[in-house]
Amino acid sequence: MTALSAEQQAVVDAPLTPLSVIACAGSGKTRTAVHRLVEVRKRMGDQRGRVALLSFSNVAVDTFRKHYQVLAHELPVGVGRSRVEIDTIDAFITANVLRPHAYRTMDCSSTPFLISGAESFLQNKEFKFWAQPSSGASFPVQPEKLKNVMVSLNGEQPVFGYANFGSLLPVTNGSAVANRLGKIGAYTHALGQYWTYQVLRAQPKILSALAHRYPHILVDESQDIGSLHQAILELLAGAGVQISMIGDPHQGIYEFAGADGVFLTEYRERAGVAEYPLTRNYRSVPAILTIANTLSARTDTAERASPETHHGAFFIAYRTDERQQLINAFRATVVAADLEPENSAILCRSRPLADELAGVDAPLGQGLVKGFARAAVLRDKRQDYLASFKTVAGCVLALLENPPQGLLTKITQPARYPEMRALRREIWNFTRNTTTGLPQSDLVADTQWHPQLLVRVKELLDRLHAKFGFTVADKLGHKLAKKSLPNAPLMAADDLVVQQNSQIRVDTVHQAKGESLDAVLYMATKEHVQALLAGTSSEVGRIGYVAITRAKNLLWLGVPANSLKELKPALLAAGFHEVGAAVTNQA
Repeated sequence: MTALSAEQQAVVDAPLTPLSVIACAGSGKTRTAVHRLVEVRKRMGDQRGRVALLSFSNVAVDTFRKHYQVLAHELPVGVGRSRVEIDTIDAFITANVLRPHAYRTMDCSSTPFLISGAESFLQNKEFKFWAQPSSGASFPVQPEKLKNVMVSLNGEQPVFGYANFGSLLPVTNGSAVANRLGKIGAYTHALGQYWTYQVLRAQPKILSALAHRYPHILVDESQDIGSLHQAILELLAGAGVQISMIGDPHQGIYEFAGADGVFLTEYRERAGVAEYPLTRNYRSVPAILTIANTLSARTDTAERASPETHHGAFFIAYRTDERQQLINAFRATVVAADLEPENSAILCRSRPLADELAGVDAPLGQGLVKGFARAAVLRDKRQDYLASFKTVAGCVLALLENPPQGLLTKITQPARYPEMRALRREIWNFTRNTTTGLPQSDLVADTQWHPQLLVRVKELLDRLHAKFGFTVADKLGHKLAKKSLPNAPLMAADDLVVQQNSQIRVDTVHQAKGESLDAVLYMATKEHVQALLAGTSSEVGRIGYVAITRAKNLLWLGVPANSLKELKPALLAAGFHEVGAAVTNQA
C-alpha cells in the first residue's frame, strides 16, 4: 500500500471539525491518523495551537512518531512542525494536568508521582483498598495488585472496583484511600485519570488553558476509551476542543475499565460530528477476513489476494496434557508455510495461561525472593529483559530505607527522567549479567541460586549506597530468606515451549492488540469458542475477534478436544476448516 485509498484520503481531507472514523481491523488506521495529523497542522498555518494525536500504548505512539517524522517535511519549516504532540492519553494528561496542577486538588505539598505497587509505604493499612465479593468476607487488595483497582463514574460520583479473575468486585473504601494517597501525591494510572477529571472540574482556568493550547485532538483506538477518559474528553469538548476519534468498536476489550466501544459508536450520532468509514482490510488473507466479517456482521473487503502458499483459518482439537504437541505442530506449520516464527504468536485470553504456556509460572519462594526468582525466569525463559528489569527494580527499592517517592517510576521511564540514567544502568547491569548480577535460573534454587542472589544483592546495595547515598533497610536477611524455594532449578530443562519454540512468543490477546502477525494460534476454552462464534456483543467475543484479526496469513484456533464434537458444526459454518482436512485453495 503506497498511496492513500479513497476512504483514507477522505478522512485526511475532511473539514476541521470533529470526526468519527469507524475502521475495520487492518484498515491502515495508523497511517490515516498520521496523515490527518499533518493535514490539520498544515491547515492551521501560523496559529499557535497544537494538534495532539493520542493512543493507548507506547508501541502505538512509537509507530506514530516514526510515521510523522517521515511526513513532517510537508509542513512549513519552523514552529509548525513542532506544534504537534504524539503520546499516550495517560502521558498527555500527566504532563499537562497531573504533574503541574493536580497538587492543589489532591491537597499534597509536592509534585504528584505514579506508584507501581512495589513501594514500601503501601504496606500501611491506611493505603489498603478493600474489595467485597458477592459472598464471603471482604479482603484487602495487595499493593502489587493496585493496578487492578479501577475507577468509573456514576454521574459525577466515582465508583471504585477491583478487577479480579474476570469479575469487578466493589471496593468499599475507594474514595477514602484515593484521598489519603492523594495527600502524599501518589496515584496509579486509574487514579491519575480520576484526579485529572477532578482537576479540570475544580480548576476551570486549567481546562480553558488546555483547550486553548490543544484546539484539535485525535484519539486513536478510541474503542479503548473508558468512562474516566470519556469524562475528561467531554470536558475538553465542552471547552471548545475539536475531538476526532478513530477506532473499531468490535475491538473494545477493556470492559472492566468501562471501555466497550459504545462511546465510539455513539459519538458519530452527535450534532457536528462527521462520520467516515474505513472498510478495506490490508492485513488478512480473504479466508481470515471472511470469518471476521461473519463474527462482526461487517462487510469489509480484502485488499490482499489469496497467496499460493499455505494460509487460511483452521481449528484443531487439543488436550491439556498435549498442548506441547499442539504448539510444536503450529510452529512446524508456520515454518513450512515460509512465515516468520518471530512475527507469529500463541495468544491466550488470560495472563496465567500465557505464563504457563511460556514456562513462566509463578516461581516458588516468598516475598522479595519470589520477585527476584520471577525476574530470573522472565529473563531466561522468555528473554523479556524489560519485564525482568522492572521486577528487579521494584525488589531492589523495597530493600532500601525510605527511598524517594516516585523513584521506581523515574527509574523505569528514562526518557522523562534522564537524571536517573546512572541508577538505571546499575540495576540494568544487575538484571542482565548472570555472572555478577541476578543468577541464572537453571541453578538449584535453594542451594545454588539463593546463596548467589544473597551475595550479589548485598553487593548491589553497597554500590547504591556508595554512589547514590541510599540506606539499606533493616533485616535484609529476613527479607531475602530462602523459604519455599525448592531443591531444584527454577528453570527445568524441559520447560514448555522455551526450548523448542522460543522463537514464537506467547502472550495475551490484550498485549497483541494493534499488531499484525504472520500467524496466530489462539488457545481457547469451550466458553471462549462459544463467545467467539456468538459474535462481538460480549467482551469475551470481542477478545476472540481481536485474536483472529491479528493474523495476516495463518490462523489456528485451539479447541478443547472434549468440546470439539459440539462446536465443530458451528466452526465449519463460520468458515473455519479443520487442520488436516483437505481444503480447496488453502494449501
